[in-house]
Parts: sequence; structure tokens; C-alpha cells
Amino acid sequence: MSRLVGFYPGSFDPVTNGHLDVIERACKLVDTLIVAVGTHHAKAGLFAHEDRMALLRATLEPTAKRTQTEITVVEFSGLMVHAARQNGAKLIIRGLRDTTDYNYEMQMVGMNAQMAPDLQTVFVPSSPHVRHISATLVRQIAEMGGDVSAFVPSLVFKALNRS
Repeated sequence: MSRLVGFYPGSFDPVTNGHLDVIERACKLVDTLIVAVGTHHAKAGLFAHEDRMALLRATLEPTAKRTQTEITVVEFSGLMVHAARQNGAKLIIRGLRDTTDYNYEMQMVGMNAQMAPDLQTVFVPSSPHVRHISATLVRQIAEMGGDVSAFVPSLVFKALNRS
């Protein structure tokens, strides 16, 4: 029996409750979800790449059990469509918070469709209670000493307080 594999790429720097919302909902669409942490050697993140991978694995373990979905965390560099294919994905999962995300993502869908017509993109709109959360804003608030506990999983909050 063939299993449907989804590919959810991002920097996850840090993983937020918004990311978890999209992942939870994506698990209802696929049998296997590949959560792919992108690396860009010219960009320094808030968390080291290895820390982001470890935080994601630990945070997603309960989601995988609860949804009975195989969730694998991988890293990639280069084109996302190449990484999706290498991991056997047929669906690219993208979260949408608002129309700004939609406009950007539609451009990406067009480019990806040209490069990889065998891959389909599925938009998962964020739930209203997390729609306002962005990793960029979480990073900025955390770097200025603000409380981000409402925006990130507890493991991430603890890691932010250690850094």
C-alpha cells in the first residue's frame, strides 16, 4: 500500500505554536510528514541548526503519537523541491497566516510547479488562535527580553531562556 508523504519545509528558528498548529493539521492529510529544516550558510540563526532539529524532534514526538502519523525531521539545503523529491514527498505543505503569506506562497507555487510539476502544494491556514504568531516576531521579542511563553512550546521557551 502506497503511503502519502507530505513535506513541510521551514527554518523553524524557533519552532512556534503556529508551526505546531500547521503540523498537527497536516497530519490529518498525510500518512508520513517530513518536517524539513532548511539551512542557509550565509544566515546565522537564533538557534544553531542542530538545536533546531533536536527541539523539533522532541516537540513533535507527542504529535506523532497522538495523530498516528510518522513524522521525520530532516535537514536540507538548496532547492526545497529537490529535497521534497529526495524524501519521497508528493505534497508540499505550506502554512498561511494572512494575505501577505498567500501572495508570497502563490509566487512560490508557480515557481515550484515549473521546476517540479509532479509535486503539489497544499495550503494549511493557521488556526485563529495562532494566526498572529511568526518566528520573526518571536525572535525579536525574545532578543529584547520579552516573554514569548504564549507563542512557543515549553521546550523552546526553556531553550530560549538558556541562550
